[in-house]
Amino acid sequence: MNENAEQIADTSRVRVIACGAIAREILSICEANGLSHIDLACLPAHWHNYPDRIVPGVQQAIHQARDEGFPRIYIAYADCGTGGMLDKLCKEEGVERIAGPHCYSFFAGNEQFAKWEDDLDAFFLTDFLARQFDVFVIEPLGLKKHPELRDMYFGNYRKLIYLSQSEDQELQQKAREAAQFLGLEYVYRFTGYGDLTGAIVSA
Repeated sequence: MNENAEQIADTSRVRVIACGAIAREILSICEANGLSHIDLACLPAHWHNYPDRIVPGVQQAIHQARDEGFPRIYIAYADCGTGGMLDKLCKEEGVERIAGPHCYSFFAGNEQFAKWEDDLDAFFLTDFLARQFDVFVIEPLGLKKHPELRDMYFGNYRKLIYLSQSEDQELQQKAREAAQFLGLEYVYRFTGYGDLTGAIVSA
């Protein structure tokens, strides 16, 4: 048996199937907690713009993990706009996922996020979205070519809340610029990794 096969045969091995938008955070959690048994497989982050792709993509990744011999599988996705279909898949496949409707919630802590009643008109950023604001927000919405569309898309928002995982000054500046571009009040909240840490540690 080769070294790779021996690793996969180890019953402690866990394949974590995750959204690419939280890959950096999961790797940091694994490094900080010595989680060498975690094998991370990420699906494209831009699927958040096409949530109908998430469930079939996760299903394929689950089947691939089983074909590769992983005894345990964990889904590092929130519902992410699948309308409950991801939960249905997880039940059918007998796997668990991190709790929460989206990453903003589990980064903030699902219980805490549910109490933020004054934030119903907020547009949220994470470290990933602050870093990739142009690619994941401006370009898909065509706001550079058609800036007049900004108020059509964001007119019902009052503020932009940056939920920070890393307290990175450069990312904070990018988030401020994003708020200014959208014409929204800027709010900064450091969350760290929130519920994601516990989910990955116990996966």
